[in-house]
Amino acid sequence: MGQKSVKKAASAPVATPFQKHGYEFFGPPGVCILLIVLPIIVYVFPFVCNDISGCPAPSLLHPSTLSLETLKREVGWPENGLRGLYDTQVTCYVLGYYLLLLVLQVVLPGEEVEGVLLACGGRHKYKFNSFLSAVLILGGSAAGSYIYGPDFPVWTFLWDNYIPVLTANLIVSEALATFVYLASFTVPAPGKPNPTFRELAPGGTSGNPIYDFFMGRELNPRIHLPIPFVSEASKILDIKAFCEIRPGLLGWIILNLSNIAHQYKVNSGHITISIILITFFQGFYVLDALYMEPAILTTMDMITDGFGFMLSFGDLVWVPFIYSVQTRYLAIYPLDIGLWGLVVVLGVQSVGYYIFRSTNNQKNRFRTNPNDPRVKHLKYIKTAAGSHLLISGWWGCARHINYMGDWLMSWSYCLPTGIAGYLIVDQINPITGATEKRAVQTPEVRGWGNLVTYFFMLYFAILLLHRERRDEAKCRRKYGKDWDRYTAIVKSRIIPGIY
Repeated sequence: MGQKSVKKAASAPVATPFQKHGYEFFGPPGVCILLIVLPIIVYVFPFVCNDISGCPAPSLLHPSTLSLETLKREVGWPENGLRGLYDTQVTCYVLGYYLLLLVLQVVLPGEEVEGVLLACGGRHKYKFNSFLSAVLILGGSAAGSYIYGPDFPVWTFLWDNYIPVLTANLIVSEALATFVYLASFTVPAPGKPNPTFRELAPGGTSGNPIYDFFMGRELNPRIHLPIPFVSEASKILDIKAFCEIRPGLLGWIILNLSNIAHQYKVNSGHITISIILITFFQGFYVLDALYMEPAILTTMDMITDGFGFMLSFGDLVWVPFIYSVQTRYLAIYPLDIGLWGLVVVLGVQSVGYYIFRSTNNQKNRFRTNPNDPRVKHLKYIKTAAGSHLLISGWWGCARHINYMGDWLMSWSYCLPTGIAGYLIVDQINPITGATEKRAVQTPEVRGWGNLVTYFFMLYFAILLLHRERRDEAKCRRKYGKDWDRYTAIVKSRIIPGIY
């Protein structure tokens, strides 16, 4: 679209009335709990599953004799208490990481596209170059690893300062959530001129400050950067799109690579197939998402959800630090899963990916060209809204069959950790004679580590169930009686014949 047409469209829109909908997460009481519990969970994992005493800390298995002082010593709690969770220098380095990502977004070439049609009648412009940014950063990390080996400063910095790095990202997420919440009160009122297409999110305008802070009041908060000599799209920082795809996803992979470097050092120069598998699966997932970056424009996060604490914390803290838990575990306890373990993990990942990719391909092909030979045989019902709902093929098996593939893939992130749990003991190195700390598995701790390494499977199942319920409610509002007719034919929600 030419520049003239964009300017013309930008001068016309006015803010439109928005529709509120009911509470989620059990309303204000529920989000109050989440605001407290979610950050605690992220801190609990590295303290409870550590390289000082074990996974879990031994005292936790003997609650009757548990003492706070012993537990603090076993989990490596800072001597100066909560202040030890924060480090100013580390925070500056983390802010430098965010600044680097922002600079790369602005200066690197990228695909410039328009987003979906907004309620006010306009469309936001976006510039996408996350994949190129990731290639440059990961390429630089590879070069650094080639020169310095496992002692590449980035890897040692992340391992040695894991908790302060976590805290810095938490501070950034809280600051962003606060900023966009306050800025949302400058969104033009209904009927007022709205040249920048700002909108409030229906789910974040309840009037309850805590609930709206969590859910996000503004749909697409944006900042105009006063930078010369770049395109208009390069001058726009869409905060939600930036956080959704850049810092957290790339940070997840960088943390995994740091964990591999640490395993190499503690495992006598060897890297286990278990940690390689997880890093490969997750790296493929992230790079695929970065390569297909424009696809985020049609996701529920972008078109429905406001940007508040939920997305800010989720994108910047939860994703990188919770999703990398398995490789951090294996960095300390280098488990060799053997040939049959490799076969099982590859089998689960392959089945999950096949279901996930083939279901989405089938849906996208049908939407793009119903006469495509690969999908023209599929049966469907036509709705009053003009849409076609598939009732055969993959989508005749379950209404959200792609979620089953997604969940199966999450298994392959956890299974390489085996039956988890270890104890840190002192052992004498037979070559040097020096006393070293080693992770060993004993019958007492065996299995207790699963609470950490398999948490992702449980969380992801809950996430998909919640998302499925939201999808169902949205479709029921959109299609009405046609949705009832559709669900009478396709009865299963995610797992055919079971759920």
